Amino acid sequence: MLTRKQLELLAFINKRLQRDGVPPSFDEMKEQLGLRSKSGIHRLITALEERGFIRRLPHRARAIEIVRLPDAMEAGQPLPSFDASPVSRGGGFSPRVIDGDRPDIPAPGGAMTVAANAIDVPLMGRIAAGVPIEAISEATHNVAVPGSMLSGHGNHYALEVKGDSMIDAGINDGDVVVIRETSTADNGDIVVALVEGHEATLKRLRRKNGMIALEAANPAYETRVFRDDQVKVQGRLVGLIRTY
Repeated sequence: MLTRKQLELLAFINKRLQRDGVPPSFDEMKEQLGLRSKSGIHRLITALEERGFIRRLPHRARAIEIVRLPDAMEAGQPLPSFDASPVSRGGGFSPRVIDGDRPDIPAPGGAMTVAANAIDVPLMGRIAAGVPIEAISEATHNVAVPGSMLSGHGNHYALEVKGDSMIDAGINDGDVVVIRETSTADNGDIVVALVEGHEATLKRLRRKNGMIALEAANPAYETRVFRDDQVKVQGRLVGLIRTY
């Protein structure tokens, strides 16, 4: 089953191939779907290829061919209209676009059900997984977290993820991450890092020769390197909550 965005992109590519004989450029796809970066288009293209709907031809620019179409498209059922620009269709980017990217499928097999043993932890606001935002320090409300998700002793809190720089680690824009408060972390841990006292970001931490590297899990973002005294660990990732 394709997500809404995957179906929309496939229909757009198919329409342009039928009209022009060549697929749209990645910039055109990004603009049409209202995405903020071409990395999102790369992920959608890869997903369509893995599911056998398209094929990318090697050593040729913009070489995409349609292998097959979903049953709904083959049957001629109504598809998204592509005559209007993304702005005129939906007024630009909004959180609803993020919701539409999520697959309409059951939760993964390893997902936990928030049951009677759930524990309320404070949701402290948003944490950047991308361009850093100002540090968050005030709780907005509580979220219910499975007790088995809370690791060890100490305080825990939750943060809503803003951005896509950790998407290859399975952390999407709009997810809620559960953090255990700690000032220490091992190499490779995903942490909440406070940079130079005012920027809070969610990244994978590496230490070497007195320096700290904050690594993204998305090739579209560069690793940022700081002196040890410029970064303060405020917590370590222990869980993730996603709404389907």
